[in-house]
Amino acid sequence: MRSVDPMEGYRPARRRSVMRRKEMPLWQELPLLLIVAFCLAVLIRTFLVQAFYIPSGSMQSTLEIKDRVLVNKVVYDMRDPLRGEIVVFRGTEDWAPEVTEAVSNTFLAKLGRTIGDLVGVSRPGERDFIKRVIGLPGDKVACCDAQGRITVNGVGIDEPYIAEGFNSDLTQPPIPGQCTSRRFAEVTVPPGEMFVMGDHRSVSQDARCQGTVPIENIIGRAFVVVWPSERFTGLDVPDVWKQFAEQYPSAAADRPIPVREERPAVATNVFPLLFGVLLSARSGMSLWAGRRRLRA
Repeated sequence: MRSVDPMEGYRPARRRSVMRRKEMPLWQELPLLLIVAFCLAVLIRTFLVQAFYIPSGSMQSTLEIKDRVLVNKVVYDMRDPLRGEIVVFRGTEDWAPEVTEAVSNTFLAKLGRTIGDLVGVSRPGERDFIKRVIGLPGDKVACCDAQGRITVNGVGIDEPYIAEGFNSDLTQPPIPGQCTSRRFAEVTVPPGEMFVMGDHRSVSQDARCQGTVPIENIIGRAFVVVWPSERFTGLDVPDVWKQFAEQYPSAAADRPIPVREERPAVATNVFPLLFGVLLSARSGMSLWAGRRRLRA
């Protein structure tokens, strides 16, 4: 009887071929990372958050000249603005630019402004303004009561953010088209619009003399001062406006919400793709660096 070799028919298992990740040279990875980072900055600036430079003193002392604030560009796609919030918006044709500075037209200067605008760190346009929301559609805004305060729907508002000496002249009579006087006739805010004012009332050119602004013109809500670093602080709604909103809801709470321009659907698809490319590139660079250290 034939003996059976216990090893007969046995085939050694194949060694799985180790797939080595193809290394990308550093000179190729660095430009890729820079391009992805730039694209992310552009998309974030376009759809989510943008940095704005404060060019004038109309919001002192809440915001100083040369401060940079971050602006939430999606919050008002989900809700209406609130009284007391600080918003960045495009002024109407009736709004005159607060600051007109001469700019260089050299090629490098234009290139720098273009790149800065793409990533959201350039100066705002002449018709971009930053003010505080005082009145919403249906509100009746006027100045002044017996204590020299603005009134909203007949209620005097204490404004702690107006620094001493920064309010308009109470004794000067109102002049049409000028905001030099603290006094102005009662304004009923039209549907779909808002009444805005600067915190430095003696220099701010705002709704008192330039008219109300469409809510749909809002670019976003300023929610934090990020530069200079020693002035880092949040821009919350003052308690006086929170208490006012609780006691006196909007005079036109049932108004139709303005239709704001929809965000392109491409944003929801491009963000994950770019994040994936960025993470992949970073992982590759870390792997390459690790191997380089081991070989050394």
